[in-house]
Amino acid sequence: MAVSKEQVLAALAKVPSPTGEALTKARVLSDIVVSDGKVFFSLTVDAAAVQAWDPVRKAAEDAVRNIPGVQSALVALTAERAAGAARGPAPSHVAQNRVAAAPPAHAHAHPADKVQPGIPGVDAVIAVASGKGGVGKSTTAVNLALGLRDLGLKVGMLDADIYGPSLPKLLAIKEKPQTIGGTRLKPIDRYGLAVMSIGFLIDEETPMIWRGPMVMSAITQMLREVEWGKLDVMVVDMPPGTGDAQLTMAQQVPLKGAVIVSTPQDLALIDARRGVAMFKRVNVPVLGIVENMSYFLCPSCGTRSDIFGYGGARKEAERQGVPFLGEVPLHMTIREKSDSGLPVVATEPDGPHAQIYREIATKVLAQIKGGVDSGRVAPKIVIEA
Repeated sequence: MAVSKEQVLAALAKVPSPTGEALTKARVLSDIVVSDGKVFFSLTVDAAAVQAWDPVRKAAEDAVRNIPGVQSALVALTAERAAGAARGPAPSHVAQNRVAAAPPAHAHAHPADKVQPGIPGVDAVIAVASGKGGVGKSTTAVNLALGLRDLGLKVGMLDADIYGPSLPKLLAIKEKPQTIGGTRLKPIDRYGLAVMSIGFLIDEETPMIWRGPMVMSAITQMLREVEWGKLDVMVVDMPPGTGDAQLTMAQQVPLKGAVIVSTPQDLALIDARRGVAMFKRVNVPVLGIVENMSYFLCPSCGTRSDIFGYGGARKEAERQGVPFLGEVPLHMTIREKSDSGLPVVATEPDGPHAQIYREIATKVLAQIKGGVDSGRVAPKIVIEA
């Protein structure tokens, strides 16, 4: 049974706000996204009223889940400070669901009182990140995951890029994930990888006009409410930058480490530098830097051209004191295979490009096994106004 936005609004009209008026008339609702029985929306309220609104959020979520045909509902509570309001600390239950869009220079980490809980059945989680978009991070993440698979590991992939999910395209996945017991999602199997992406739950052209807390809630839900099964490694394709998703991952799961992807030119390296600094700040080990689009080999004459410069990522890795994981060339085969959902490690396993990715995977695995502390203490991010 297809669920409509009108049905959701009708259910929410029966949920009272703290003032007694219907939730639909309280002017706090975001746009409602309904896709294949999955419902997403947020409530934007004043920070001073959050405690009064939290029960409303729960009631709204329950009301939507009771609609026939709804498989799951995600409702985020977004707190905004009124202009000129005093800058006091947020209530504790809000702090757990909110971080700044990017850590400013005076953000700092303090050890928390407890070790982060892992994801049941998942032995290690690694993030593949970049300081900026357009450097081939997602293609690298997919082929790295497949390289780890070829090393005999059971591997999963989480697409944490909420605004620009890439895994449906890179793995040619068009089907929707099944639900287990109406409360948990089953990842989709592709090339031996267990895969989950927000892109599986929404239409390709649907814009994700979400505030930070809703992004964080979606990532947390895909981490905790997916039946991942037994995995040796989960590879997380992070969105570009140093914002909500990165801090959410650092706070929600004990990351074994992060792989930074960059191109050789100075502009990309500046942002890669920020990525390294951000992960170090939140106590996540940097497993190394991959130089993507490192060089171009002419398919006709074999001449090498360093289109984006030469050796920039290697030098940056040395400067930062982190491993250099390898160079991936700019090549039409990699691009064509990625666009077709046929990653080279899976479809051309004996080719030179697959060998490069497997060598990178071997270096990453060596570091994971090299004693990175799986009981890492969760950093408590404090943003000073």
